[in-house]
Amino acid sequence: MKQKLHVILLLVMTTKLIFAQSTKKDSIQLNDIVITGSKTEISRKIVPLSVSQISKQEIESTGQMNILPALNTFTPGIFVTERNMLGFGVSGTASGAITMRGISSSPNTDVLVLIDGNPQYQGIFGHPLADAYVSSDIEKLEIIRGPASILYGSNAMAGVINIITKKQKEEGFKVNLGGSYGSYNTQKYFGTIGYRKDKLSAFASVNHDQTDGIRANTDFNITNGYAKMGYELSKKFNVTADFSLAKFNANDNGSIYLTTPIPFNIDVTRGKTSLAVDNKFDKSEGGFKFYHNFGTHILSDGFRSTDHNTGAMLFQTFKLTTGTNITAGIDYKEYGGIANQGFKHDSLINLTEMAVYAYAQQTLFEKLTVSAGLRLENNSKFGNELIPIGGLTYNFSDETTFKASVSKGFRSPTIMELYLYAPNPNLQPERMVNYEISWLQSLLNKRLNIELTVFKVKGNNIIQVVVPPFPAMRQNVGSFDNQGIEFSARYAVCKNLFVHANYSYLDLSKAVVAAPRQQVNISANYSYKIWNLNVSAQYIEKLYVLNTTNPFAAVMESTADYCLLNARLSTRPMKQLEIFVVGSNLTNTQYQINYGYPMPGINFNVGVNIKL
Repeated sequence: MKQKLHVILLLVMTTKLIFAQSTKKDSIQLNDIVITGSKTEISRKIVPLSVSQISKQEIESTGQMNILPALNTFTPGIFVTERNMLGFGVSGTASGAITMRGISSSPNTDVLVLIDGNPQYQGIFGHPLADAYVSSDIEKLEIIRGPASILYGSNAMAGVINIITKKQKEEGFKVNLGGSYGSYNTQKYFGTIGYRKDKLSAFASVNHDQTDGIRANTDFNITNGYAKMGYELSKKFNVTADFSLAKFNANDNGSIYLTTPIPFNIDVTRGKTSLAVDNKFDKSEGGFKFYHNFGTHILSDGFRSTDHNTGAMLFQTFKLTTGTNITAGIDYKEYGGIANQGFKHDSLINLTEMAVYAYAQQTLFEKLTVSAGLRLENNSKFGNELIPIGGLTYNFSDETTFKASVSKGFRSPTIMELYLYAPNPNLQPERMVNYEISWLQSLLNKRLNIELTVFKVKGNNIIQVVVPPFPAMRQNVGSFDNQGIEFSARYAVCKNLFVHANYSYLDLSKAVVAAPRQQVNISANYSYKIWNLNVSAQYIEKLYVLNTTNPFAAVMESTADYCLLNARLSTRPMKQLEIFVVGSNLTNTQYQINYGYPMPGINFNVGVNIKL
């Protein structure tokens, strides 16, 4: 309790110091243009859904090696599970699960992760590879908090995280090299190179992360490579192609509560390639995207799989003179692979999805925008699914916006759920409906931007493991009725001091893993000449975790509430060189997010960043 009081007192003192600073009259505006909410560039103010953004500068300022922990810091209503120093993993005791508004699954299949608009999950397990998303490749993140199935189909039931990658904008070469070393022999090395000449642009990166882990047999290492090339065919057409490959190996020594540890090893390779042709005319814009995800999973329990997820998307937005925007699209996807549990013969399993959708926005009286859309999706196993959405936004002024929407989300069962672990081939898709209203307000010459959202979500057909009967079997037996509040604020106190804070309150109809009732995140970034200091704090209240000693029993243990304090101090003795030190969990809080997996206490890492 004393530790919590000290952290809260520190936050109060920091806040007083921040607001005591003399402010300047500079008008500092945040980027208000988003892509994810409509598939083409549009003002965030007329998208009826709740859309958040995180810039690359914000991610870098926190010192995070992976982008997922930054979601907690800068976006309300989201919680990401973690364990160890590095390595989320993919096993039953893995972390990297993303919870939005109390909607969660392990592994993560309810929140869709995109890279430049392309889905990132594999064919059999249906979840993304959390360890592959590194900060060196990121331009910004866009997050839809709530169902986005109207545009993205299955797996976007709870929301969407779109990772928008870097693109070389300046002529010539740009090189960035860096590395860090810290507690528990934790190391990170990366290098990026960008090039632009006339109509041609290119970007490539290599990353390597490794750690010995905080316990015996919890070491982890990963190496990823990424390359992207773009060419401007004309003023109206651009073509982009990319390729990425990630390979990691992780050891899991099991819960500390096991009398006899059961070491578990995973060896995973994941890759993806995509091709996009974008067009932009005066009254119309859109594109064609093709993607192919592939990978292999080798687990020490004998399981082997070769996965794929291949698809194509065609969409176009038409901007009519009557103030009407209409987006129409067609999606096709084929996913599956060869799976072997070690005691069964290889089995080849493939499913297909095809969808058509239309989404329209009508602006009236220059202030009111009404939105409505409908998607019809056909799955080769589950048949047709109809997904509607409706919403409106009203701009009272340039500083005040009101939003309201009703949207449906759904998720089709994965091949793993149907045929592999606690299987049930008769499962049906999960479904939910989201109701929300939002208020966006700018103050102090747009230096202070706040957003308040109230929501209610109702879901049914939720897939859960049921025991008995024996053996365990997944069934559509779950439901939920959640409501809550999300608040976020960004304040440019002066040109050298920025503060971000968010708060979320979640009222659950039943306890949910990794869905805290309350969470507060505060981050302050101050720069002075060659120095930069970022301080962030997190408070979590009433978090539940799954008892992984018997995951099929779905026993949940309530953890103690906890506070965390992190800081990053950097200096630039010359324009091309940055030297930094990062301190995490500075109050040495003892806590668990995954049951039986203690999180690291106070830890540090130091590093350099060279830009040429």
